[in-house]
Amino acid sequence: MSIESRRQRRAERRRIKDFVPSTPEEAKYHSALQRVKKIKGFYTHAMVFVVINTMIVILNIQNLDKGETYFQVKNFLTFFFWGIGLLVHGLSVFLPEMIFGQNWEERKIQELMEKDKNNKWE
Repeated sequence: MSIESRRQRRAERRRIKDFVPSTPEEAKYHSALQRVKKIKGFYTHAMVFVVINTMIVILNIQNLDKGETYFQVKNFLTFFFWGIGLLVHGLSVFLPEMIFGQNWEERKIQELMEKDKNNKWE
C-alpha cells in the first residue's frame, strides 16, 4: 500500500466524517453508511479474533510437553479477555438498535418538540 493511497483513504474518511446532509435522503444514506462501517468493523474484529486464537491454540498444542494437558488457565487467558472485548464491541454495534428500535432518535425528537410546543408561554 503506497503512501498516496493511504492519504486518499484518510481524506475520504474525513469527508465522510465531516459530511453535512442537505436532504433527508442524504441523511438516511449517511446514517446507513455509518452503521455499515460499524458492522464491518465488528465482523473484521471477529475474524481476526478467530484466526489469531486458532494460531495460539495450534502453537500451544505444539509446545506441550509429553503427558501435559492442554487445559491450563494460561492457555485460555487471551481467548477469555479478548472474547470479553469482542462481546462488548458486538453489543455496542448491535444492542442500541435492539433496545431503541428503528428511528428512535427521530421519534424522540418529535416527542420533545411536541412537548416543548405544548409547554410554551403564550
